[in-house]
Amino acid sequence: MLDLADRFFAAVRAGDADTLTHLYAPDARIWHNDDGCEQTVEENLRVLRWLTRTLADFRYEDVRRDAIPDGFVQQHVVRGTLPGHGPLEVPAALFVRVVNGRITRIDEYVDSAAIRPLHETTGTTTNGNQA
Repeated sequence: MLDLADRFFAAVRAGDADTLTHLYAPDARIWHNDDGCEQTVEENLRVLRWLTRTLADFRYEDVRRDAIPDGFVQQHVVRGTLPGHGPLEVPAALFVRVVNGRITRIDEYVDSAAIRPLHETTGTTTNGNQA
């Protein structure tokens, strides 16, 4: 399970949509606490591609991860530099459900104040909709 987590976060950092598409179940849903909305896989990939293109030196630090019976949970801090803003630090926790080796659901909890600069940069919410 933790190997899948390693591959998932490495693919996010690399902007590797092909690997992410393979790791997600086709009907996976990604929920965010800051807007209460669920994303489809395609919506999530669009946001992740934007994030990896926009955030310089994008990385996960202070990672704490544990396997749970139906997936894994990870706490981390996303760090990088946001053009026009400067350093960005976003504490987050993800609860990831896995079925048959593929991610079927992610419930992501982020510090909504910490991601405000990202929303201001794009004018969108984490699900890709206009704010």
